[in-house]
Amino acid sequence: MFLPLAMDDVPDLAAYTGRMNRASDRVRVILLNSALGPLDYRVPEGMQVAPGSIVMAPLGPRKLPGVVWEAASFPAEEVDFKRLRPLREVREIASLSAPLRRLIEWTADYYLAPPAAVLRMVLSSGAAFVDDRPIVEYRLNGVVPDRMTPQREKALAALADQQGTASELAHLADVSIAVIRGLEKAGAMDRVEVPLTVAIDAPDPDFDKVSLNPEQAKVGALLTDAVNKREFRTFLLDGVTGSGKTEVYFEAIAQALRQDRQTLVLLPEIALTEPFLDRFRKRFGTEPIAWHSGLKQSERKRNWRALAEGQAKVVVGARSALFLPYRDLGLIIVDEAHEISFKQEDGVRYHARDVAVMRGLHEKIPIVLASATPAIESRHQVEQGNYELLELPTRFGPATMPEVEALDLTSDVPPRGSWLAPTLVRALQDNLDKGEQSLLFLNRRGFAPLTLCRTCGHRISCPNCTAWMVEHRLTRRLACHHCGHVMPLPEKCPECGDEDSLVACGPGVERICDEVKLLFPEARTAIVTSDTIWSPANASEFVARMEAGAIDIVVGTQLVTKGYHFPNLTLVGVVDADIGLEGGDLRAAERSFQQIAQVAGRAGRAEKPGHVYVQTRMPDAPVIQAIINNDRDGFYAAEMAARRSAAAPPFARLAAIIISSEDNAEAMETARLNGQTAPHADGFAVYGPAPAPLAMLRGRHRHRLLIHAHRSVELQKMVREWLQDLEWPRAVRVGIDVDPYSFV
Repeated sequence: MFLPLAMDDVPDLAAYTGRMNRASDRVRVILLNSALGPLDYRVPEGMQVAPGSIVMAPLGPRKLPGVVWEAASFPAEEVDFKRLRPLREVREIASLSAPLRRLIEWTADYYLAPPAAVLRMVLSSGAAFVDDRPIVEYRLNGVVPDRMTPQREKALAALADQQGTASELAHLADVSIAVIRGLEKAGAMDRVEVPLTVAIDAPDPDFDKVSLNPEQAKVGALLTDAVNKREFRTFLLDGVTGSGKTEVYFEAIAQALRQDRQTLVLLPEIALTEPFLDRFRKRFGTEPIAWHSGLKQSERKRNWRALAEGQAKVVVGARSALFLPYRDLGLIIVDEAHEISFKQEDGVRYHARDVAVMRGLHEKIPIVLASATPAIESRHQVEQGNYELLELPTRFGPATMPEVEALDLTSDVPPRGSWLAPTLVRALQDNLDKGEQSLLFLNRRGFAPLTLCRTCGHRISCPNCTAWMVEHRLTRRLACHHCGHVMPLPEKCPECGDEDSLVACGPGVERICDEVKLLFPEARTAIVTSDTIWSPANASEFVARMEAGAIDIVVGTQLVTKGYHFPNLTLVGVVDADIGLEGGDLRAAERSFQQIAQVAGRAGRAEKPGHVYVQTRMPDAPVIQAIINNDRDGFYAAEMAARRSAAAPPFARLAAIIISSEDNAEAMETARLNGQTAPHADGFAVYGPAPAPLAMLRGRHRHRLLIHAHRSVELQKMVREWLQDLEWPRAVRVGIDVDPYSFV
């Protein structure tokens, strides 16, 4: 509820003469505007605020949301009290706790982001600024308006089973909000009031206890003990695929529930949410609440309120759930902690795995990083004594690790125009004959990554990015996977005009699936990518079909490498193991190892043994040899030695400065001038500027400088002092990426 202060209620300033200099009358506020620094305001008589209070404050003729902050955190020159404007409103809702405020400060400082930008992630749902009135949503009722337009027909076709706010439905149907409003006025839509607060069933920690093996029980006891002690500890739960890591950390969640405290479980992909919710429901009798981009506005507001007020005891979400204002957080789990999708690539470029550890530090609670292929940075923290290693080296129950075999594509050659080696094709046929399921992995969406003209050699590129358009034959379109631009498949070459001259080059998952259908017309296939599994509901449907045996062969991207458990899936084929080793990414070998190991781990997770075929043209490459020989420790040791020798992370620090503009000359000149002013110091080097590998993105030309610093150097301080006094044209954007994971 708002506590409004009408302008007529503001006393004459003379009444404040006796208390003008009292600290309690002056507060520092961070507004949700990244262009502004902290501002001071006057506290009107009768209004009670403290650090963490959520308020509305005047700025010019507008009223903006913000949070009261400790003045000592952001020192500033004090403005004369008489010039301060009074706060307008304060929210009667839980204030942001001191540990959360410290996390916001740390994140802003470490990732060189405005504090307001971090604060926006905390208050992103808007639930703190609305009253308790129901949210109005709309749904079709079957009535067809007398007057139809193409836009109304489009909306009626797209929204048959949908319910949401006017803006959400307009987005789903790709029409304007006016079309939705018009349908409602025409009687084709019903208004539905969705309450902002609902009762939430508490998970039962003892609903369906599972029997753990001795290794699991030992690790589970260590985690529950840490929850009991309510102290900060970071655990790296390193278990092979199928070892039961989820069931083990469920024990820690159960203990937090017994203490009536909250737990956050971070997942790397929205598609994993629904299968996880189902596992959670079986163990605890009810679902946790979810937090991800697929939620409706009403769901986001409701869930935000529930966790802020302490009703929601377990939250499962994507990386943004890390910044929510939990009432009494007692445990954080980061599942699949090695995943690069935990790194935010725009806005505040934070890494959720690292920020989760810092939140645990400020909240004084245990953190569990679970992975079958931990990041090198995490293993290094174990070596440094900062993380505690918990290992599950064997699979649960009768399951054993699959046998892995390399297929040398230079000798086991696929037929012309095909991509599957004869040995893999025979294995697929054998698996079909046995009634078992197979998975083909290729980390490339669409039908083909490149379309070119065989007459003039023209390659169809994105008009907004320096990237090729990817053919998606299922939707008959070309799409850019960087900016989202789509266009229909042209009938003739846009360069020379020749018809029937365009040819698709290289394979994507759609092309592999077509080959499978030609080879095995009786097989039931499914393509699993972010194009087909874009919501938890889609993922749930896919899992149900797999568990029911309605799919024989899955063809998928990295989405299928994460967390799925299908007992009847016994064969995995990696179509192109070399694809991830291309380019100059310093983490290329590590990512390839993680992806192949994870997808191999989908095979043989129950009683039936599994087999994995890895197609490669470089069978002697260290990554391939490590996978085949199950020599994970050897691979990590060699990779760590190479990183140490090259002074690469985690043995040094990197940061990128990305300068972009719609005018290439302007971006290039700004980058050049910035580079000329770079500081010179021992252990601190700046390389560039140079055009970014993806030199144009979403219509903006990009140039970058790369910073390399020793661990002892105060990188953030040096970059902040370097850039704070520089000026650049209004059209130029400057982004800073500390600890970058993407180098495009």
